[in-house]
Amino acid sequence: MQRNPEDLYELGPAAPGVAGAPMLHYLEGFIDAGTAGRLLAEHLLRTFEHETVARFDTDRLIDYRSRRPLMTYDNSRWESYDPPELALHLLHDQSDRPFLLLTGPEPDHEWDLFSRAVLSVAAQLDLGPAISFLGIPAGMPHTRPLGVIAHATREELLAGHQRLPSRIQVPGSAPALLELRLGEAGRDALGFAVQVPHYLAQAVYPPAALALLGSVTTSTGLDVPDAELREAADRTNEAIERQVEESAEVAELVRALEQQYDTATENQLTDGDAAAGLLADGEAMPTADELAAQFERFLAENQDRTDPPGPPGPPGPGQPGGSPA
Repeated sequence: MQRNPEDLYELGPAAPGVAGAPMLHYLEGFIDAGTAGRLLAEHLLRTFEHETVARFDTDRLIDYRSRRPLMTYDNSRWESYDPPELALHLLHDQSDRPFLLLTGPEPDHEWDLFSRAVLSVAAQLDLGPAISFLGIPAGMPHTRPLGVIAHATREELLAGHQRLPSRIQVPGSAPALLELRLGEAGRDALGFAVQVPHYLAQAVYPPAALALLGSVTTSTGLDVPDAELREAADRTNEAIERQVEESAEVAELVRALEQQYDTATENQLTDGDAAAGLLADGEAMPTADELAAQFERFLAENQDRTDPPGPPGPPGPGQPGGSPA
């Protein structure tokens, strides 16, 4: 029996003036080194007022036993339940240009039907290109520029962006399947993956979110302020540099990574494939495990200095920008 993708979502009142607007999407649950994608999604929701234009059925899509929602117990009774939300939000940039952001937990079930549901919403709202973003671990030191790898449904969309000219098989994800289905439907879709030093992959790393923001705004023309992320990135880099200065062992490890990176980059540029050799491959740089342990401990102790300012996530009920569909 053919399943109806429209059963997976509830669409709010028609959003005016969104024809051709880009749809950004970040679904939490797949790889996201440095929490780069989450930081960018939260930055957008925190920076701009927004309204929810569509909600997806999380009861069907999410495995609650693997990602249990929070509940509050207070003085002998259950007081509240915080259900997960997978929703499409409408925002306007500083120039009042509309764009949309699909965010929430990555579905555990019905990926194909979910992809068809997103295509259905995009068609009903006459949306423009879809753009995803996340962080991936890379065998590089934090002292080198962060690369951003792009992939797209059409070659023309990749103009001016770094790409990974390799054929590989990797574990699938709902965002990747969505991009594939968008391309099969003849719709434009583009994705960005920022390369995060793999010893910082488990840390909160705002420089990676800042790099993603630059790629997203370049590809869409959106006018999004970056001062908050830039300040958080500067604080993080200062904290890391303090750790390097305070530890001769860490400084030595960073220098070794720099030498390996520079040598690999020089060789790969000669071969015309600079990005491929920088992806972390577990055993390629064993000394990074020692470096990661020291940095993660240091950054955890300075977490308030490295997180972006402001509360994370979208506003709750009753707060500005948190209106329901």
